[in-house]
Amino acid sequence: MDPIVLFFLLGVLARLARSDLRLPEAMYEGLSIFLLITIGLKGGVELAKVPVGPLLPQMGGVLLLGLALPLMAFPVLRFVGRFGRADAASIAAHYGSVSMVTFAVALAFLVDRAVSHEQYMPLFVVLLEVPGIVVGILLAKVGGGRQVRWGTLAHEVFLGRSVVLLTGGLVIGWIAGPKALEPQAKLFFELFKGVLALFMLEMGLVAAGRIRDLARTGPFLVAFGTLMPVVFAAIGLWVGKTIGLSAGGAMLLGTLAASASYIAAPAAIRIAVPEANPSLSLAASLGVTFPFNVLFGIPLYQRMAEALYGG
Repeated sequence: MDPIVLFFLLGVLARLARSDLRLPEAMYEGLSIFLLITIGLKGGVELAKVPVGPLLPQMGGVLLLGLALPLMAFPVLRFVGRFGRADAASIAAHYGSVSMVTFAVALAFLVDRAVSHEQYMPLFVVLLEVPGIVVGILLAKVGGGRQVRWGTLAHEVFLGRSVVLLTGGLVIGWIAGPKALEPQAKLFFELFKGVLALFMLEMGLVAAGRIRDLARTGPFLVAFGTLMPVVFAAIGLWVGKTIGLSAGGAMLLGTLAASASYIAAPAAIRIAVPEANPSLSLAASLGVTFPFNVLFGIPLYQRMAEALYGG
């Protein structure tokens, strides 16, 4: 089993056993900043090697995917799960946006298995993070009669930490290019998996802490949090093949579609839809979907990609 997954399991078991293991808050913040900027830099360096023009159709397809995912999740939550409009829209926004950490684990998974993929995939992380949140907010407000502070919301969404660091890393890597970043390669690129392992330890602790929330929300969120990612992954894989990605690139896009945000979306929803219950969204995204993707989903999506591409 991948050591990154084992670090995650260690965190889960430590929390369930009520260990006093904790990563200092400053260390957690530092690790997350490192991962975000490194993923952005990797994508920017590779983006500098290819012309942007041919990527525009792919970028358009990815944006349409980001808009469609919350629209598909919302009616399931609203009419099958019987959640109120605010809660259904909030959960849909989380599942319309993406998890950078899930992407990082999938990236490491492919690298370990020497599976080729488009190196500019971090660009799609940036493109997918925002549309789902905006659509979720609009779904909450249709017929709700409540005004949204769009200026404050735009600041939170577009200038949030994850978007700024990912976008900033992309731009820096794109402008500087691979040769200029060679002196920093040992720091950012060679240490990536070790830093990710430590971050996954903390994520295991956090995810296990959300298990109790599921007892209050019933079995529906457990089913939704495990079945919907597989459906979304299949859609993401199909979109990836349609826009001309390789099997590895389509697998990463499918993983992004299957993931759920627990950083950017909660911050934005807190501002725009304060009447939504945040524990529902976080219990589903962090307590169910994140562990499912890390432990079972990513290998499954790779097999689905191989089947789709005839590998």
